Amino acid sequence: MTDLMTAFTVNLVQPTCLGDQRARGVQFQSTCHLCRESHKTQVWLCFLVLSLLSTSTCAAPWETDLQKCLKSERLKNAIEQSDAMLYAPSNSDVKENCKKKSLKCYVVELVMVIIEEEIVNAETHYILDLNETLPALDKPAAYPVDCPPCEAYSLKNITVFLERLNSLLQEMSSSTTIQ
Repeated sequence: MTDLMTAFTVNLVQPTCLGDQRARGVQFQSTCHLCRESHKTQVWLCFLVLSLLSTSTCAAPWETDLQKCLKSERLKNAIEQSDAMLYAPSNSDVKENCKKKSLKCYVVELVMVIIEEEIVNAETHYILDLNETLPALDKPAAYPVDCPPCEAYSLKNITVFLERLNSLLQEMSSSTTIQ
């Protein structure tokens, strides 16, 4: 039983963008590398503890923090050098109940650009962490069934992509909750 207790640790981290002196939310990250390779009981307990922690009442204002990160000149200039064509739903394409899934689509596309352009800075770390925080696109229970897949939207250049992402973020930050 003591092995079980020492195999699992949880670090409390407060993700912020460069220049933002205060953390907007709290997220929990597991450093339980042994859980993945350990006994089924340990994995189950790790899952249970993380599930309980993820239901905390702390609301993360992803929209506001992501907007701040995207306004960073370092990140913006690096991203704008990409010639990638990215899936970018327009505001009229996104149903009210599909905004969170659309945000995940945008973040996944941003991660792809960050990796391809080899951008490494505080803002990219925030985006990578956000990608890990948002539910995976292949989890059926995470998003409404009637939301279209990311690939259903049109491909746009990086300029249009960033404009549409910022527009979605503004819309989401003006509402009180993420759908």
